[in-house]
Amino acid sequence: MSQELGHISARRIAIIKPSALGDVVQALPLLPVLRRRFPTSSLTWVIQRELQDLVAGHPCVDGLICVDRRPGWSAAASTLRDLRRGRFDLVLDLQGLLRSAVMTFATGARWRVGLETAREGAGAVTNLTIPRTGREMPAYARYWRVAEELGLGTVPREFWINVTTQDLASSRQWLSQLPRPIFGVQWGAKWSTKRWPIDRFADVLTRAGHRYAGSVVIVGGGGDRDACGNLARQLTESLGDERVLDLTGRTSIKQLAAVLSGLDFMVSNDSGPMHLAAELGTPTLGIFTCTSSLRSGPPGDQHEMVSTTVACAASYRKECPWKGSQHLACHSELTADRVWEGLVRLVEKSGRSTPEVDMPPTVPLVPLRLTA
Repeated sequence: MSQELGHISARRIAIIKPSALGDVVQALPLLPVLRRRFPTSSLTWVIQRELQDLVAGHPCVDGLICVDRRPGWSAAASTLRDLRRGRFDLVLDLQGLLRSAVMTFATGARWRVGLETAREGAGAVTNLTIPRTGREMPAYARYWRVAEELGLGTVPREFWINVTTQDLASSRQWLSQLPRPIFGVQWGAKWSTKRWPIDRFADVLTRAGHRYAGSVVIVGGGGDRDACGNLARQLTESLGDERVLDLTGRTSIKQLAAVLSGLDFMVSNDSGPMHLAAELGTPTLGIFTCTSSLRSGPPGDQHEMVSTTVACAASYRKECPWKGSQHLACHSELTADRVWEGLVRLVEKSGRSTPEVDMPPTVPLVPLRLTA
C-alpha cells in the first residue's frame, strides 16, 4: 500500500470529509502533509455547508465544494456535476458512508482511497484501502495513517484555522473582563447519551470557581440555549454574575475557535468543540459516557479524559436502550467527584493553577491565523 500511494502523481486532489465537526478537526492536520507531498497540486475539500469555516481560508486549500446535510435531488445532482468537472486524479474518502461513496464514484478519479472503517458499501468504490484504519484505532490516528502511507508520518501534526481580526476582537472583548483562570464548558452533543447531566457540570465548575478564583465561559449551539441557560443561572448563583459568561448560540465557528484558544481550560462532553479546543492547544478535560476516550479522545498528554465504567460503556449508542433504573446508568455512575478529580489533575499538570492577569497576545500564534 505504501509503495502504491507513495508513487501517485496527482494534479487535482479531493478530500471528502463533509462532517462532523470533531472529525473534520481531527482530519485537518493532513492538509499540510498533502501540500508537502503534492506541492503544485490543487487541493479541494468537500465539506458540509455549516462547517465550511473550519476549512475556508486554510493556506493549503485551493477550493471548497460545500454540500447540504440533507440535500434535495437538484442540489445533490449539482454537487455530483461539480465533482465530475473537478477532474480529480486522487480522492480521499475519509467519511466512508454511502453518500461519500457516491461522491467518490462521481469524480471518476483514477486513485480512490478509503479507510477500513468504510460501511454502507463505501469500500466498493475505492481501489486503495489504507491498512490499520479500523475502529480500534483512535480517529485522529486513523486519519494520520494517510500521512504515514505517504511516507510523512514522522512530520509534526500541524493544525491551522483562519480567524478574522474581527473574530479575535470579539473574543478578546468577551474574555477580557473575566477573572482568570477561565474554564470553558461545552455541554451540548447530538447524542443524548453523550450529555453528562447539567447539574453535575454546575457542581464541578462551581468547585473550580471557588478553588481557583476563576470564571466560566459556556459555549454551545443555538439548540443548547435553554439547558445552558439553566447552567449559567446555577453558576451565577454560586460564583456571581461577573464570573460567568454564557456564549451559547452566539458564536460562529471562527469566533468559537478564537474563544477556545483564549481559555485556560476546557471541560466538555465528547463533542466537536472538545476536539477543536484540544487541537488549539487548550488543556481539555473530556467526559466520556457512551463513547470511548481511547477511540474518540484527542491526541496529547496535556489533556485528561474521564470515563464511565458501566458494562455498556463505549457502546456508541445514540439513545440509551435501557429502561427504569438502568436508563442512562453511564451518567449516574460517572460522579461529579470523579470528574472533579480529573479537572484537578488537568490544572495541576498544566501549571496554570494561579490566576493570570494578561490576555493572550493581540496576534495569536499558530494554530490561529489572522485574515482581514
